[in-house]
Amino acid sequence: MLRTDELDYQLPPGMIATEPISPRDAARLMVVHDRGAGAVEHRRVRDLPELLLAGDRLVFNTTRVLPARFVGVREDTGGKVGGLFLKQLGHGRWLAMVKARRFRPGAPIRLFDAAGHSTGVVLSLIERPSEDESAWVVAVRDEGGPVAAERTPAVLERVGLTPLPPYILGARRDRGLTRPDAQDRASYQTVYAGEHEAGSVAAPTAGLHFTPELLTRLVQRGIERSDTLLHVGAATFKPIETEHVQEHPMHAEWCSMTGGAAGAIRQTRTRGGRVIAVGTTAVRTLESYAPHMGGELPPWIETRLLIAPGYRWQVVDGLLTNFHLPRSTLLALVAAMVQGGPARVRELYALAMDEGYRFYSYGDAMLILPEPCERR
Repeated sequence: MLRTDELDYQLPPGMIATEPISPRDAARLMVVHDRGAGAVEHRRVRDLPELLLAGDRLVFNTTRVLPARFVGVREDTGGKVGGLFLKQLGHGRWLAMVKARRFRPGAPIRLFDAAGHSTGVVLSLIERPSEDESAWVVAVRDEGGPVAAERTPAVLERVGLTPLPPYILGARRDRGLTRPDAQDRASYQTVYAGEHEAGSVAAPTAGLHFTPELLTRLVQRGIERSDTLLHVGAATFKPIETEHVQEHPMHAEWCSMTGGAAGAIRQTRTRGGRVIAVGTTAVRTLESYAPHMGGELPPWIETRLLIAPGYRWQVVDGLLTNFHLPRSTLLALVAAMVQGGPARVRELYALAMDEGYRFYSYGDAMLILPEPCERR
């Protein structure tokens, strides 16, 4: 069993990226060859077409991020409230994280828009679900009455803010920085996010580095593409609090993949191409669907897959990913991909710090590649 403290490291606060680089593909890229046993290069994301081989396949997660963060005030006390939409429960109810002092069931919260104006949307706290003590079941209503499921996206567009991770918001506060939410709403979304695939409350951040021009150049170089879908939940950032990683109660997320994508991936592997996942969410989708790839695929899978060192890879050969939080399931996944496990990952992260890489969601990236001789 892997001790959680093996995934720990100390990051200077100034290395947390508070805004993305422009253009997106100008982000720095640490290239780790032979899954960590080979050389390390320092490149840019825009160099991907030269780093991959014709016949390789990139697999993306096309989920769209909802404007899930909200702010408001309690109608009874005037106290400020912050929160995050988590999911739709139906019958005019949401599951949401709500942050304020001394809450009690029935407390009404009036929500504001990005400009600080009242929207007419009111939440009322109902109860805490037994399975998640950090969240509330809330009733949602506006001028039209209870907000039905089909109206939730439109309501979030009206009241919601970009659901930036707490470490970005905290780093901005510490540095006295502000940024218009409209800019974050554009930059905290992949350029290929599906128009009708909204459902994430956090971005699949490895995909934030791609531009339309880079995608075109990849196609021109003979690098193929498949799309998957996984709606990212807020628990993706939850630190592992158990002594051993394998004891961590893994959060559930919904993912989907078409038969066409599965067939294309099988063909790539059959002819010796490499399957490179763009982000840990694409990894979890591919590996969750692996047992089904030889037959009929279920349209959706609820996955609680925890990938840690010792995991036997079934589909994924390589990974493009950002630099992740210490003591996280995302870092455990990276350690499972890299030869040398957590010790080698700590070495690579120390090198990234020495080289001045920017960390976390708006930061730089790492490309973990198998050698061409590992083609199947």
